[in-house]
Amino acid sequence: MPGVALKIYSVFFKFVFKHRLQNLIQSSIDESSSSYGVTTRPEESVSASNPSFTDGVATKDIHIDPFTALPIRIFLPDSSLYPPEQPDSKPNSHNHRRSSYGPSNMGPSRNDSRRSSLEGLNLRSFNNAYRGYSPSPQNCRKLPIMLQFHGGGWVSGSNDSVANDYFCRRIAKLCDVIVVAVGYRLAPENRYPAAFEDGLKVLNWLAKQANLAECGKSLGNGARGAGSELTNAEFQRHFVNAFGASMVEPWLAAHGDPSRCVLLGVSCGANIADYVARKAVEAGKRLAPVKVVAQVLMYPFFIGNVPTHSEIKLVNSYIYDKAMCLFAWKLFLPKEEFSLDHLAANPLIPDRGPPLKLMPPTLTVVAEHDWMRDRAIAYSEALRKVNVDPPVLEYKDAVHEFATLDMLLKTPQAEACAEDIAIWAKKYISLRGHEFSY
Repeated sequence: MPGVALKIYSVFFKFVFKHRLQNLIQSSIDESSSSYGVTTRPEESVSASNPSFTDGVATKDIHIDPFTALPIRIFLPDSSLYPPEQPDSKPNSHNHRRSSYGPSNMGPSRNDSRRSSLEGLNLRSFNNAYRGYSPSPQNCRKLPIMLQFHGGGWVSGSNDSVANDYFCRRIAKLCDVIVVAVGYRLAPENRYPAAFEDGLKVLNWLAKQANLAECGKSLGNGARGAGSELTNAEFQRHFVNAFGASMVEPWLAAHGDPSRCVLLGVSCGANIADYVARKAVEAGKRLAPVKVVAQVLMYPFFIGNVPTHSEIKLVNSYIYDKAMCLFAWKLFLPKEEFSLDHLAANPLIPDRGPPLKLMPPTLTVVAEHDWMRDRAIAYSEALRKVNVDPPVLEYKDAVHEFATLDMLLKTPQAEACAEDIAIWAKKYISLRGHEFSY
């Protein structure tokens, strides 16, 4: 069973979250109080971006949509600056995982203790407003890209919160990926499908970024014809200046490999990730060169009209109980569309999207004391029946958001979960090729 400290924290968390939900319900009665584009709450503690690799990961905040002010935070690990290291040959086992369902082939893990230093980095400053890493032709190692969607029951959380920043830094280091954390719009100011549209918008933006980078590279090569004195780097700077610096994100252009894209969703963010994966399958080559090769669903926020065994047995479970989550769903779904079998809520309703056999490999993380666990496992089993790689990792004595909640982030179980995710994801983002295709 969870410890005494967690039980006390759970009571406090429920009190605060219920009070927040009640305030949001009251404010949603007056539609004139709605604010368009809300992606964070005033009471949320946020972590400032740090573009200088002082702790092994540089971060940058940008807005990609002028109409909704949709923010993303980019996490660039310093592994992008150095040749890839050889993984340790000795496997790393953990005693915190309760069980796994299905073949996972969880290979060896490595200890990523790469030295972080500003030495040799190309730093730039614009009127003392920004000083951080600027890519140069000498350090352009390509890394996979992971889109991350935070949790918070649709009504809270943010991509730059202290907890989400810590978690994304950990994942960026362990997986050797560029993490793009999405600050989707929150309810009730922005109800369904706002958060889902924001997730898809970032994926489409990523495709545009990749195409702009390729265009700049091709034009740069053409500019270095006979008699041309422009280097490729110089031409790309001219190219960026011509389109505006906000059009081309240099970190992604220099280091991102969009053909190795992974989606990772936490709680309600997992619902968004699964939606985005379905839309990527539907789009197919129209998203090229972006290709979603895998997704990770961490304790997804699934629900349905017919309760599962865990939804009955664990109705008053720790952190997020079922009553609180029902309030959150009422704030998220439009009143005229409210149903626990809504396509945003229940992954097993018919005609929800493309055939399941086309879905990318899907790792599902569940917690023993989470009332939502059974439906997540059922979704994974449905994927297995159509020959999708859908391992489930269930963690003993764990609660909802055990690997991403601020109080639990530094526990051995949270660390083990992040390492397990990294081991599985690397099967599909390896440069040796991908088996999944749609």
